Amino acid sequence: MKMADGSTVLRRNRPGTKAKDFCRWPDEPFEEMDSTLAVQQYIQQLIRHNPANIDLILKMPESQDEGVWKYEHLRVSIKESSVAKLGSVCRRVYRIFSHAYFHHRSIFDEFENETCLCKRFTQFVTKYNLMSKDNLIVPILEDENTPGESEA
Repeated sequence: MKMADGSTVLRRNRPGTKAKDFCRWPDEPFEEMDSTLAVQQYIQQLIRHNPANIDLILKMPESQDEGVWKYEHLRVSIKESSVAKLGSVCRRVYRIFSHAYFHHRSIFDEFENETCLCKRFTQFVTKYNLMSKDNLIVPILEDENTPGESEA
């Protein structure tokens, strides 16, 4: 991306960059991203801007292929023959969320309030039918504010 003065914005954190200075470059529209990692960069940009705006994070840009968009959220390459196993992988990841929710509730709540990771994952797997709703046991979508209900 070029700045108005002709200089180029380098979109990476150099070794030794302080945490407060991470990702301090200006936002870039998806259409202007010319990297092979444009989808990943765009998703990360949206999450950094507001992790709670899940509808915007999951909204696919008009120019994007749905398959690329759907699987890029998972941040792994998936062979065509492995797509059928994706539901199993999602269930396994979700078990981590449910364990944290039911056995480490205060830590889960603190992390979830900061990142909305479980809520984003739950809405993602629901939107793309990657998991049965019967398997979604963390009450993250129905009732978000039930603090301290189950400390196991």
